[in-house]
Amino acid sequence: MILLGSTGSIGTNALKVATAFGLPIESLSAGKNIALFNEQIRRHRPKKICILDSEDLPKLDMPFIKAHDIEVFCTESGLLEMIESSQSTLAINALVGYAGLAPSLKIKQCGKKLALANKESLVSAGWLFAGYPITPIDSEHFGLWYLHTSRKIHKLYITASGGALRDMPLADLPSATPAQALKHPNWSMGQKITIDSATMVNKLFEVLEAYWLFGLSSIDAFIEEHSAIHALVEFVDGSITAHISHADMQLPIAYALDEQQAKCVRLIPRFDIATLTSLRFSPIDVRRYPVWELKPTLLAYPKLGIVLNASNEVALRAFLDSHICFGDISACILQSMRHFESVKTHTLTHLQDIKRLDSEVRAFSASWLGLS
Repeated sequence: MILLGSTGSIGTNALKVATAFGLPIESLSAGKNIALFNEQIRRHRPKKICILDSEDLPKLDMPFIKAHDIEVFCTESGLLEMIESSQSTLAINALVGYAGLAPSLKIKQCGKKLALANKESLVSAGWLFAGYPITPIDSEHFGLWYLHTSRKIHKLYITASGGALRDMPLADLPSATPAQALKHPNWSMGQKITIDSATMVNKLFEVLEAYWLFGLSSIDAFIEEHSAIHALVEFVDGSITAHISHADMQLPIAYALDEQQAKCVRLIPRFDIATLTSLRFSPIDVRRYPVWELKPTLLAYPKLGIVLNASNEVALRAFLDSHICFGDISACILQSMRHFESVKTHTLTHLQDIKRLDSEVRAFSASWLGLS
């Protein structure tokens, strides 16, 4: 298979599952964690590898790479070339951020199976994947897929943990520090998704993903602090079913890699039903998560996802660099959404159109935050 983003949490778990299933790795890509990437290259011996930055080439284990005749690619153009030249029909996109969009479209262009963990591909360009089957690698969307039947669906529900600041007094939220926002109460994830969880941007992304994956606009979310219930489906007949499991990404990854093997192998611990007595749902409060007010607008005009993602990436980076306060992230997103309201009527049929708008939003957001 092809694995993009092998050194992140999804990537490392995908390699564990691939090893358990005996699936060979043809192509690997990574960002800046070259030390771990070298370990993965030695362990899995791919035929092709790609790194983000050409300046990191000297850090690669070149003696091993040359000894095993591994082809090396570099930068985004090299990544796209690696995808196209790979023979594997399965590709996992576990890249983080907007950088994952072009590779997803290349995977589609090559007619490969796309197992998608990169949220921004659908958030920024879901309509470009219309009619193309995508296997979601995300606990919420996997849960919705797992529950999906031929019965007519009334509504989809996904859950949120509430993030690192869910119990912080409202008055203290605007001035929360990066260190506070990165202390997720349930698990350890990358910086971006952890901050996105604290602002609830991550759940807006997932609502848009569900819209494109399942073709429904009747979607809502609740906070379930234990991250045990990942998704619920309400059917027209009045019944509701829930997907409950430990929050372990090996489960959705296993189904994406080999559904038949996944049905027969237990990769995660069994769930203790007795713990369900302590679970409860809470509404998402827009006072704590101001961006949540955007959900109806995004479902009505999903192409505004480009504005949501671009403004969020600019503000999030500025927050992590301590240039702005936590409250400025949501404020920037809301202001950007108002400024680019006309996107509702844009066609945006080509990747270049999306890239142009993405650049415009980033420039506006940076200017509004006083970064340029």
